[in-house]
Amino acid sequence: MSIVGQRIKWLREKKEWSQIQLAEKLGIHNTVLSRIESGEKKGVDFHLISKAADLFEVSTDFIHGKTDNPLPFWQQASVREEPAPFLDVNGLSPHELEELKNHIEFLRWKALQNKKKENP
Repeated sequence: MSIVGQRIKWLREKKEWSQIQLAEKLGIHNTVLSRIESGEKKGVDFHLISKAADLFEVSTDFIHGKTDNPLPFWQQASVREEPAPFLDVNGLSPHELEELKNHIEFLRWKALQNKKKENP
């Protein structure tokens, strides 16, 4: 069994979905899903893995076996979970927290660009 097949099967069983139910959600035939889960089908299409990741709310890296943390990167050690001691996020909505995270990521990117200009 391939890691992709193992992960998809584990996620499906965790949701208590049959292969038929998941196949319908993914827009594929259940025999294709059965071949993926058993490892018989190699080279699973990127779009299918991406669709499964979205459906299960996990990262594609988790499905590929590149990480054992199923959470998408934006949910891992986020501002929401571990705010810096000086950062008061109490009372912010999930949308506002996401905006804050995006601003912080932009500032990191901007700082990296400035460092590249200073040290070419």
